[in-house]
Amino acid sequence: TGTGKTAAFGIPMVERVDPKNKNVQGLVLAPTRELAIQVAQRISRFSKYTNLKVLPVYGGESINKQIHALQRGVHIVAGTPGRVIDHLKRGTLNLSQTKIVVLDEADRMLDMGFIDDIDYIFSRVPNDRQTSLFSATIDDSVMSICQKYLKNPEEILVSKDEIALEQLDQYYMVVNSRNKIDYLLEMLKKDHIDKAIVFCNTRRSTDWLARKLRHNRYSAESMHAGFTQAQRERVTNAFRNGKFDFLIATDVAARGLDIQGITHIINYDVPVEAPVYFHRIGRTARNGGKGTAITLVGYGEIPDLNKIKTLTNTTIEELEQTNPQYC
Repeated sequence: TGTGKTAAFGIPMVERVDPKNKNVQGLVLAPTRELAIQVAQRISRFSKYTNLKVLPVYGGESINKQIHALQRGVHIVAGTPGRVIDHLKRGTLNLSQTKIVVLDEADRMLDMGFIDDIDYIFSRVPNDRQTSLFSATIDDSVMSICQKYLKNPEEILVSKDEIALEQLDQYYMVVNSRNKIDYLLEMLKKDHIDKAIVFCNTRRSTDWLARKLRHNRYSAESMHAGFTQAQRERVTNAFRNGKFDFLIATDVAARGLDIQGITHIINYDVPVEAPVYFHRIGRTARNGGKGTAITLVGYGEIPDLNKIKTLTNTTIEELEQTNPQYC
């Protein structure tokens, strides 16, 4: 949500790494290519006035480029588990001098089936390392990772009051699911929405909704897990550069996106898992800015909305269907 999580582990990592030692001393594991790239960019920024080299390592691009960078000397690697293992097995990545390991969005990595990959990577790093784990939810699977790889860890839990930012206005509207597209179009027409991400729960929905918006003369593109890495980067860069105004996305595709100027998050579908809601709305109101989140709630989705409400003490205000501001 732009509150400084990457800085919380990135700045201490930069402080502890020895620039004279050209081996990999810091490793950040992330569930998606986009997050690995973003983390690497952030840490590069933190280390701007040092001689540290930071490298994002992920699939979907030429491995030779990454191999050449590793051969020249890299201090910190931010990568996805699959590509990190690829380098380990090729012998192009050596973690024997790694001091710090960070598991970022550990719950998502476990959801995506990376547990065996994590086990393999930890078998290749020194036992006397420092390990940090960041997770939106702490369930049994995350706890098992903590117990296995963290030694007497300090546990920090973010309270309900902190889970959603105060500068983010949150609204919801209960509607007939079949009419959601009409409410969305009316909302876009009457409310001043410059740049927004619209979340759907399925790939099919994202493609369908993007076509509907384009048919109504809105500049919109879809993005979901079915896209190749090159396609994702093309869409993400076009959105970041203002080539279109509305990104229609699934959770996996948009998780970790950090794009300036997003004024609104619209949940076309209510997420089935309540914590996902906070990941979604965290794409706006970043770094102290203002933002608005609006959720269209079908009658059958009301129980899912109620689960979300129990996770936060901030107000999610109901909009009447006749509210002129939004419909």
